[in-house]
Amino acid sequence: QVQLQESDPGLVKPSQTLSLTCTVSGSSITTAPHYWNWVRQPPGKGLEWMGVISSRGFTYYAPSLESRISISRDTPKNQFTLQLISVAAEDTAEYYCARMNNWSDGMDYWGKGTQVTVSS
Repeated sequence: QVQLQESDPGLVKPSQTLSLTCTVSGSSITTAPHYWNWVRQPPGKGLEWMGVISSRGFTYYAPSLESRISISRDTPKNQFTLQLISVAAEDTAEYYCARMNNWSDGMDYWGKGTQVTVSS
């Protein structure tokens, strides 16, 4: 059974760097053709795709976030990590990690999500 679990950073102050880790079990992050994503949902808004790291380690980011986002991975721990620099109140959201089975499919497995609040 594939499971994804986001870490819980809780409260982050404006201008700080948000770091979130997704721990994956039941599926290897290095096995093709899977893609590993970060998605967020601000309060009262729809889902926003943020970026992805492929099984080969290639990354792709949403153009609106490209200057602030990076996604990396720790293959021995089967984890991938989101870093978002210079956060502001607009980055307050529920953050999810999710697996895409292959590039043409939607997400097939999701973490439960973690609430991130940006506030001083």
